[in-house]
Amino acid sequence: MTDYPRRALVASPTPPAQIARAELADAWDWCNLDEADVVIALGGDGFLLQTLHTMLEQRRPPIPVFGMNLGTVGFLMNEWRLHDLDQRLSLAKAFKVIPLMMTARGVDGRIHTLPAINEVSLLRETRQTAKLRVTVNDRVVLDELACDGILAATPAGSTAYNLSAHGPILPLGSALIALTPISAFRPRRWRGAILPDKARIGLTILDADKRPVSAVADQHEIRDVAQVDIALDRSRELTLLFDPEHALDDRITMEQFIA
Repeated sequence: MTDYPRRALVASPTPPAQIARAELADAWDWCNLDEADVVIALGGDGFLLQTLHTMLEQRRPPIPVFGMNLGTVGFLMNEWRLHDLDQRLSLAKAFKVIPLMMTARGVDGRIHTLPAINEVSLLRETRQTAKLRVTVNDRVVLDELACDGILAATPAGSTAYNLSAHGPILPLGSALIALTPISAFRPRRWRGAILPDKARIGLTILDADKRPVSAVADQHEIRDVAQVDIALDRSRELTLLFDPEHALDDRITMEQFIA
């Protein structure tokens, strides 16, 4: 059991989240985010990702986040309840999430470094098929991949865009990264790879002027990239808190059996 005496409250701008925020604001004492031991986030999965990115941008180490679902899906959120917050926090189960770090070099030579909690995805910008060279730990594993794009997903993000692209679901704590093609044309039978999370992935855009590609780290897009390197950033570990009955790891496992 863990006590979190200093708590910050953040909420999505949607009406349900703002109504819940007003109710919680009157029921508990709150502090600023930079003074808190824990963050209570009200909204959906997208808002939770936004909150985690806000903490990654701060200089202080990230603090745990307890989300309550007032959005659409809420896969990474707990049930919304006004009461018993003290007890829920003291009993909450912690899950560690290690983000990816994307280093993208544009065709203009500029370097962009961005974290990704769910996935890094590369997408063609025009009707022209993207052509990519793929390396793992500096070894060329695909000399030319013709596709709409490709993505690298963490276990936490493997049930999001990665799953929609027919990528594998990765259990939390599996120390793996999913590398999944998006509408691969050649090699036609390549369905992706499951890599150890120590792997360094390199993606070189071939003929970038004729076949422009954008790189997206969660919601942050960099257009017209020439090279993208992806690796875990273990120095920026994040913590999500869940009610014991939420069992995020079990939910991720059971996603594999949903028809």
